[in-house]
Order: sequence, then structure tokens, then C-alpha cells
Amino acid sequence: MKPLFKDTLKVINVGLAGFGDNVVAAGGECVMTVWQPPALGDRDAAWALAQVFHHAAVEHANQIAFARFLEAHPVLIDVALARDVIHAMASGGRLILHAGPPIAWSAMCGPMRGAVLGAILFERWADTIDAAARLVDAGSVALEPCHHHGAVGPMAGVISPSMPLWVVENRVGGNRAYSNFNEGLGKVLRFGAHDRGVIDRLRFIASDVAPTLRAALARLGSIELKPLMAQALNMGDEIHNRNSAATSLLFKQLAPVMLTADVRRERAAATLDFIAGNDHFFLNLSMAACKSMLDAAAGVPASSMVTVMSRNGVNFGIRLSGTGDRWFEAPANPVDGLYFPGYSRADAAPDLGDSSITETAGVGGFAMAAAPAIVKFVGGTAADALHHSLRMRAITLGANPSFTLPALDFAAVAAGIDARKVVDRGILPVINSGIAHREPGIGQIGAGITSAPMACFSAAVKELARSVQAARERT
Repeated sequence: MKPLFKDTLKVINVGLAGFGDNVVAAGGECVMTVWQPPALGDRDAAWALAQVFHHAAVEHANQIAFARFLEAHPVLIDVALARDVIHAMASGGRLILHAGPPIAWSAMCGPMRGAVLGAILFERWADTIDAAARLVDAGSVALEPCHHHGAVGPMAGVISPSMPLWVVENRVGGNRAYSNFNEGLGKVLRFGAHDRGVIDRLRFIASDVAPTLRAALARLGSIELKPLMAQALNMGDEIHNRNSAATSLLFKQLAPVMLTADVRRERAAATLDFIAGNDHFFLNLSMAACKSMLDAAAGVPASSMVTVMSRNGVNFGIRLSGTGDRWFEAPANPVDGLYFPGYSRADAAPDLGDSSITETAGVGGFAMAAAPAIVKFVGGTAADALHHSLRMRAITLGANPSFTLPALDFAAVAAGIDARKVVDRGILPVINSGIAHREPGIGQIGAGITSAPMACFSAAVKELARSVQAARERT
């Protein structure tokens, strides 16, 4: 033992930093190892993780799910009214879809309640906000998640029967996904605003923009979305909070055919002007494309691949490919970001919207390295953007060669979130997000970065272990 105490002590410290500080204070050298127990110390989740990590059935299922995701080929094929493509709306009942996991009207956050009331005015089911509120309070309007109907919507995510939707089809698997139209920035329905200007804009989109785009698309045939998204990533977008390049590329395809389509010239001009004035116009298409790719991977028994991440302004919810339609929820995290003048975190609603479907598919926050300019909008530095994209490799099944990151020597984006790796490594999926005011009718007050809560993934891994064990016992 004597040589040990005569030489300079070199220690690897695992655990509390204070232990290492004492070694250094005594003249030794210390290397800190950042470590924490799986699932933030949840022993049941850690045991479940041990049961499914490197499990042959889970590994095989993940290969199938991830392959279906990579093979998916999302194509924009149509613009249609929600009631014509959402089967549950075909009967003519009063159904409104919303973002995130299921939530009762009484528990909804302010922006989502405001958006629901605005949709009721848009549908002319009521003439005033008070009358709309009484209608929902009486249970005369059904409220269900967009994800239950193959759809997605940003922020409040509200879709009502008369709203036009993008129709995106996965040409490999045949499944379809839907999203509403992006209204632009400022006071808009998705942030809970519902004044006359908001409703008039929605009606303009339904009466002028959507029919014009449908006519143009009919002449064009279809638009392959994966190549367009890939090109946008190489032009500085991350296809969630930054869509400038993607919107421009879409505009470039639509403008020539719109001039020859069977639409009035003034309507074509108004539609092109609307698109040109909204850099976020492509966001909803990006979301529908990502939804179609991830739905292709859903329903593979025993797979730990995450196919949905979404939030309703109260709870954050995820779904796994191998656990069916079950949601795993936890309170939504706040968004750490930049606020518009006059606002702060005290004014903000918790994380909100289906747009995290982009991160679930490996873009958005996972592709921040492609969009260094995004940090001016969500906070941080260009180095932070690179770090986020690199860090996400630790929690994914692989990479998507269709989407590459120029700043990382055109490396493929990390994709296929593995719930097991999230729990094991304590690394949470990063998400770019807008920030809505907690009160309805005010709208966006900033943008920033957030993450999914660990509790969602811990619960999902527990259920996965239970289902894998049950399947084993049946055989």
C-alpha cells in the first residue's frame, strides 16, 4: 500500500462531484465520469429495461419497424376537406381533433380551448365565443386527438370538418396522413386566437387557397416530399421551426402549374402571395410526411421504436410501435427559449402540439446541425445545434440516409428513437418548439427548445417488457 500513497493519486470518480473535489484538494488527480442510474432511479423501469435490452425478439422487431420507416415514400397527392378524408367526420357530426394525447375539455390549456372555440365559430355551429363554450360544456362537440385519425396539427392542432387538409400517401405501404394548412404567424388559431381576423383567414384558406392548390396539384399529378425535404436540409432548414427553403422549393413547383391550372388569375395570385408571405407554410406538409413514414413503422409487436411524440399543453405523450395504440404520458416540460418583448416564461403555456412528429422522424431538433440560423430563433449557439444532432445518435436505432447534414460532412440524421436507449442513457429527445401564451387569444410569444419527459419512456419500457413476457408465455 505504501507506493500507492507516495505516488500522485489518480482517481476516476463515478457519482457525486464532491468526492472528486476532495481528491483534488488533497493533491490528487480526478477524472469525473458523468453517470446516473437508468430511468432516473426508477427501479421498476430499470428492471424492465434489463428484460428487453438486447432481447432477440425486440431487436428483430426493431429491424422490421425501422426498415419500414426508411422505405416509406411520402407523396403529396391531394387537398381535401377533413370531412371527406377523416372517416369519423363523414357522418356530419360535431367532431374536432386536437394535438397531443387525449384530454378532456375541462383540462385543456388556454390556447387549445381558444382554438377549439375558434373552430366552432369557423364551422358556424355557434355565433359567439360564449355560445361556442356552452356548446362544448354541454358535451355537444366531440374532442379527439389528431393522431387517432392519421392526422397531425401544429400547436393546438385543431382540425374541424370544413377545414382543408393536405393528403399525403406513403407509396410503399399505402397508408395516408393528413394535416391542416399553416395560417402564418401572429394571431392564428393554432396559438388559440379566434378573433374575426383569424376566422376570416381560415375561410379564405378554405374558399380560395385550398381549391387553387388542389387544381394545381391535379395538373402537376403529385409532389414527392422526401427529396424536397432532403434538399431543404441542405439549404439551411431543419423542417420544423425553419422552413424557408422548403417553402421556397414547394412554391417553385406550384407556381408554374398554377398559372395554367383551371383557376381564376386573381385567385392564383392571392394564393401565391399567401404562400410567399409565410415561411412556415411547408411545416404542416413536413409533419404529414413524417407522420406517414412513422405510421408505416407502427404496429410491429415487441418493437421499442417510438412512432409518436406529441403534447397537448398539459401532458406529453408517446407511442411505441410494439405497444399498439396505447399512450404513455407525463406532464409536459416548459420550453427554454427566446421570448418576444414583454413576455416571459411566466406567461407561457407548457409544451404544445403535434409538430414534434418531425423530431420523432429524425428532423427538427435532431437535424439542428443543418440549420445554424435556427439558434437565432430558439436560442443557443451554432455549436449547440451541432451538439444536439450528435447527441441524438445515442438514443436512436440508426440513421436515415435520405436526410443528410452538411455541417457534419453530410452524415445522415439520427432516426428511429429507441425507448430503451432513452431510459438507459438518460438522454431525452430534443425538440424545437414555438411558445404559446397560456391565455387563449393572445398567440405566439416566443420559440425555444424543450425535451420529452423521462417518465413517458420509463412507462413505455415497462409496458413493452410486460407485453414481451406475455407473448413469450403464450408460446
